[in-house]
Amino acid sequence: MDLEEKLLELEKRREGIHMPHVYYGDPNKDFTLKLIKTLVENGADLIEFGIPFSDPTADGPTFQAACERALKKGITPAKCIQGIRNLRKNGLETPLIVTTYYNIPYVTGIRAFLKEIKKAGAQAIIVPDLPVEEADTLLDEGKKIGIHLILQVAPTTNKERLKKITDIASGFIYVIGVEGVTGARENLANSTLKLINRVRRYTDVPLLVGFGISKKEHAAAVVSAGANGVVVGSAYAKIYEKNLEKPEETLPEIAQLAKQIKQGCIEGYRQYLMNNR
Repeated sequence: MDLEEKLLELEKRREGIHMPHVYYGDPNKDFTLKLIKTLVENGADLIEFGIPFSDPTADGPTFQAACERALKKGITPAKCIQGIRNLRKNGLETPLIVTTYYNIPYVTGIRAFLKEIKKAGAQAIIVPDLPVEEADTLLDEGKKIGIHLILQVAPTTNKERLKKITDIASGFIYVIGVEGVTGARENLANSTLKLINRVRRYTDVPLLVGFGISKKEHAAAVVSAGANGVVVGSAYAKIYEKNLEKPEETLPEIAQLAKQIKQGCIEGYRQYLMNNR
């Protein structure tokens, strides 16, 4: 399904969006495919499909360890793209957003890389270490090929950059809810809710908030504050990393959390509508 179609459908259903972030191949390829299936069956609307990288600068300890484990198992960008093909072959229709550090598409060739992920079945790409000032090539090629470049906004983004990002954004904007790196956090900072309001003043493009979202209450709070949904990553990895020998045994617990996060997104949307009657 097309990304924009999916976002529109969720808006019509009055549901906040739940996008889990998964690093492919951690702790093995088969588990990732089962994990994505479990997430989709329990309330994931989009999947952020991470290509493991040796120096994931935006990631905290949980995802750094995930990348390390996957790379030790011999996971490569080519195997990740094959993983996307396998997901589509197995009937997955959920939009897939590929996350990769810039070095990978740069070495492959921007156009060739975008064509490959498009052909495999991806709808968009996130490049955490690519500043908007240097994103022109990816943006242009993405438009030609039909891959959205998802841009990110952080608490430190100034007014000029925010305007530049919101002017060219497509698909959705990834709002980095906290200063720092990815990782599950206990409490949601008030500054996160303020940031949602600040970005919303500039754009109607859907906003997904990530970094630090780990429970139903977080999801409800950010959606009721005006975001369209949440990105949850480390909270899922933290569950399966407790049993890396038999990660499949943790899938029921992951399913439970996915349901709760989605419920938080739905409740948050209802709250938002009530607050803005």
